[in-house]
Amino acid sequence: MSDPKSRAASRLMALRGPDMLLLGEALLVLAAASFAIALLPFRRTVDLMSVDRPRRSIEPAQRGRIVAKCRWAVQVCSTRVPWRAVCFQKGLALHLMLRRRGIASVLHYGVAQDEVEGLKAHVWVGVGGQTVLGGAEAPRFSCLATFPSHTA
Repeated sequence: MSDPKSRAASRLMALRGPDMLLLGEALLVLAAASFAIALLPFRRTVDLMSVDRPRRSIEPAQRGRIVAKCRWAVQVCSTRVPWRAVCFQKGLALHLMLRRRGIASVLHYGVAQDEVEGLKAHVWVGVGGQTVLGGAEAPRFSCLATFPSHTA
């Protein structure tokens, strides 16, 4: 029986070119999002999240496949980077990848009071009124802001 690392490496090597490129993009965008969160003032990071891109006419089924593939790439990369990538980094990365493709997405920023840990924050991403990343935890949080602040 092979170990989990060699199985993961085998699966990675079996990926086709477009999937490898998407993983590369996700890694770069995840790194950029992590640096932005760590180094830039929150206001500047918000400006990055709120940039509007021209929207393309994409069929719902195709849009769903694009969203799923981008989410997959961000999730795969976020578990393998040597830094801590949590909901804020993952959400910003997915948000930027989708908007780059002309898919309108909304980044939600929320908070909740935890009896043990105190004030906690969470970020989740929505597309077309559906939560596509971070949705399992989202109901426990009160949404403070959305980026962009207007929903399309």
